[in-house]
Amino acid sequence: MIDKQSLSATDFGRVAVLMGGRSAEREISLMSGETVLTALQNQGIDAHKVDVDFDITEQLSAGNFDRALVMLHGRGGEDGAIQGLLQSMNIPFTGSDVTGAVLSMNKMISKQSWLQQQLPTAIFERVSEQSDLDAVISRIGLPLIIKPVNEGSSIGMAKVNSADELLAAIQVATKFDAEVMAERWINGPEYTVAILDQVALPMIRLQTPHEFYDYEAKYKTNTTEYLCPCGLTEQEESFCQQLALTAFNGLRMTGWGRVDMMRDQDGEFYLLEANSVPGMTDHSLVPMAAKQAGLSFEALVWKILATSVEVTA
Repeated sequence: MIDKQSLSATDFGRVAVLMGGRSAEREISLMSGETVLTALQNQGIDAHKVDVDFDITEQLSAGNFDRALVMLHGRGGEDGAIQGLLQSMNIPFTGSDVTGAVLSMNKMISKQSWLQQQLPTAIFERVSEQSDLDAVISRIGLPLIIKPVNEGSSIGMAKVNSADELLAAIQVATKFDAEVMAERWINGPEYTVAILDQVALPMIRLQTPHEFYDYEAKYKTNTTEYLCPCGLTEQEESFCQQLALTAFNGLRMTGWGRVDMMRDQDGEFYLLEANSVPGMTDHSLVPMAAKQAGLSFEALVWKILATSVEVTA
């Protein structure tokens, strides 16, 4: 084992940058992966693209890799599947292990875990086309938001303003995931906190003219504003950073990731979800937070890769 502070490019050995995959977020994963790959290679690291759309076990075996940087979003990448494979092949990898990936990927499991730890999150329940929709509305209220439980990038999500819209929103979400949840709508600003090696980076406030921070607002439009500094007081930001770190650790996440939250009209903060492999594109949030903290993109990628290295105490 070595000291993480003294790492050189050659210490990482031959690195597989895992990207692509077969989830609904394949396109974003390829964008993130290519950007990260270039940043690693620019620093003299022996990094190689591995598209997980193909036989990943064969590719990893043939590649003789010393470690893997996981840049797979969504199912197959953030749900513990690739982490389990890498662990079984004895290949060190970045980010959370199987447990942290599973707990953070499933939005309902995340929220149930947070509630058990007495952390704040909005009321929610599992729904389906067979649910008593009037009863759902009675318990959660309107408006509410429908979410596929195991999808990222806001894919399949919809705000529901009336009873007439609820069934259609559930049907759309079901196309992406068999497990769907309804969650109380929080009317207020959205924030995100990036976590890097047990340090909470500066918060970002997300502002969009869309009804919420949906897929188009994240990746397709130039109307989304990212405010960093986020506009909170120093005390408020410190509170949220600690809340995010507690939520991150509460899901047994490790290495790096991101925790999203919202603030309601009464000034209370509520945890939304956690991401064990956040995006690393030019629209992505972790690089923005890192820049505010004085870290270049290349330095950020180096630190993420370093989370795969066992270090001395």
